[in-house]
Amino acid sequence: MRTLRDGQIGETVTVVKLHGRGPIKRRIMDMGITKGVTILIRKVAPLGDPVELNVRGYELSLRKADAEMIEIQ
Repeated sequence: MRTLRDGQIGETVTVVKLHGRGPIKRRIMDMGITKGVTILIRKVAPLGDPVELNVRGYELSLRKADAEMIEIQ
C-alpha cells in the first residue's frame, strides 16, 4: 500500500482509498480529498511535515499523519 506521504515532489497521484474513521476522515473529505481525485504534490517541508498539495485547483497543506491515511496509486 502506497500512501500520500510516500509520494515525491512534482508527482501527480490519484486517491484510491481513504483510511481512518469518524471526524478525521470527514475532515479530509471536506478538504476535497475523495476517492478518484487527482493530487499534485508541490512541496514537502524540510522535516517532512507538512506536505503542500494542489487539490481541485487550490493549495492545501496536510500533516504527514493525515497524509498516511490517504492511499494512492
